[in-house]
Amino acid sequence: MHLFYTPDIEGEIYRLNPEESKHCIKVLRLEEGDTVALVDGRGGFYSGIITVANVKGCQVKVTACTRQYEKRPFCLHIAIAPTKNIERTEWFLEKCTEIGIDEFTPIAAAHSERRVVKEERLEKVIVAAMKQSLKAYLPVLHPMMRFQEFLVNCQYKHKFIAHCQPGTKKRLDEVYTAGEDAVILIGPEGDFSEEEVAEAAKYGFVSITLGPSRLRTETAGVVACHSINFLNEQQGRFVEL
Repeated sequence: MHLFYTPDIEGEIYRLNPEESKHCIKVLRLEEGDTVALVDGRGGFYSGIITVANVKGCQVKVTACTRQYEKRPFCLHIAIAPTKNIERTEWFLEKCTEIGIDEFTPIAAAHSERRVVKEERLEKVIVAAMKQSLKAYLPVLHPMMRFQEFLVNCQYKHKFIAHCQPGTKKRLDEVYTAGEDAVILIGPEGDFSEEEVAEAAKYGFVSITLGPSRLRTETAGVVACHSINFLNEQQGRFVEL
């Protein structure tokens, strides 16, 4: 199935932008009469047929539409400190989009080695991963925030902070209820500081462990994402179409 991202789609006829048109005709070598799929990033999944195979503006006739395609009954938001090597953060974004996530927020913590990200580049990674994994919802990428600012503005019921500091920590399966929204904080390569962990607790964040191994930042993010999805899958929380 060949899938294209069409955020502004409406009506029966849609014209792919030049970039998608070139990929469709030059790379995939699709022709008039071929079937394609379109997604708007808001849950709309469309089937269509190419009616004009133009490399600068490929035209598609929409033949069917499914709303809220594979919509999940919960929201997962991961706030993560970007790694010094940005490719590792891009890998995290790619894999979590494939697994299933709703929101990302880059955060600047006390031990962060990167405090600036190129949002446009990260957005492209997310879009590509959404298309590759045949999803209809595009995860939201929020602007980078300071750790304290994120704590103050976080309104989720289930709030967790993963860290390696000593002390009592719970596993996600012990503190998370399937079907409910959750946010998870993942620290930088130097971990969250003791002060940050204490401050997060004041705002209702529960300390969690992601297992006995010490994980890289991007690995911890992927493990957290998979764990929430797995717990929901176990409880039958995914919509089956």
